[in-house]
Parts: sequence; C-alpha cells; structure tokens
Amino acid sequence: MIAEEGARLGSEAARRVVRLGRADVLPGLSEEEFARIEEEFGFAFSDDHRAFLAAGLPVDRSPSAGHRQSWPNWRDGDPGELRERLARPVEGVLFDVEHNSFWSAHWGAKPDTQSRALAVARREMAAVPQLVPVYSHRCLPGGRGTYGHPVLSIHQTDIIYYGTDLADYITQEFNGPPHWEDTSLLRSTVAFWRDLVD
Repeated sequence: MIAEEGARLGSEAARRVVRLGRADVLPGLSEEEFARIEEEFGFAFSDDHRAFLAAGLPVDRSPSAGHRQSWPNWRDGDPGELRERLARPVEGVLFDVEHNSFWSAHWGAKPDTQSRALAVARREMAAVPQLVPVYSHRCLPGGRGTYGHPVLSIHQTDIIYYGTDLADYITQEFNGPPHWEDTSLLRSTVAFWRDLVD
C-alpha cells in the first residue's frame, strides 16, 4: 500500500508537469540510473520523487549557456553542480550560524566562539535528513519507503511550504504563489527542517 501511494503521487506530479507545459520532459530514469545516482551522491529518493522521475525527467526549456538549470538533470547534469545543490540546504544553515546568529535550541548551549559554534553546527547538521532538490531551491526529503512529504522552499534558514506533497507542489509552483484553502493540510514531517518552517 505504501509503495502504491508513493507511486500514485509521483505519477500524478509527472502528469501535472506535462499538462502545465513548464518543462521539456525526457524519458524517465531507469532502475540502473537510479542506482547509479543514489550510489554516486549518497542518498535515496523518496518513493514519490522516484516515481515522478521514472515517469519522465523534466529539464529546462532552452537553457542558456552559463545559466543554472532550475530542474536538476539527474541523468546528464554536471556532478559538481548536483552535489552543490544537494549540499545547499545544510550550507545555508551553516551560513546563518556563521553570519546571522542562527542557533537551534536542539543543539544545546551555543559555544562562546564562532569557530566552536560552527563546528558544533556542522556536526549536528551531518545528522539531519537529506533534502533532495526538485526544482530550483524547492526540496523534498529523501528516503526509500517514504512519500507524501511537503515540498519545502529553502533559502538558508528561511523555509516555507511550497506544496502539501509533490503533486500539489507542481500545481502551486506553476500556477502562481502558493495558497491553500485548508492550512491544516500543511504539516511538518521531517526532523530538524520542520522546526524552521515559517
């Protein structure tokens, strides 16, 4: 049942991308490609994200030279850029620790020097759930056997919901600023990151 629901959400998200026409959609990733990507980059896609990318790989239309792709190209993208995108959520938190006095209450008392505080934050951030880019700075938590997480828009420690799940996210992203009739559908699901959602 869990795998079926994750596959349903991912497939619905893929249909919405095609219907909205906001990307070129290449053939989906194969099982061999998923295995290579997850091995190379050290994470696992959630079930809905995996089904989404298996249905079709969205890529930017007419990308310009030197322009960062909004859709991560997991098949042919630059490995260094993909690594940077995977690291960006954690690096954004560390930036705010160093430059904007951010400190999580879950980390205990803040050390008295900047270098020690950054070292503690780096150690703590190594244990938080991996966020995987979906589009631009919108991310889903990774993890085989998981699905239905809200999509988060992440800029350093400024984090907001951008969709109740992957399918809803596609609608919210490409039909104007996000809005929900029933805000009770917005729920935090992943350790650490849920504490930062506005």
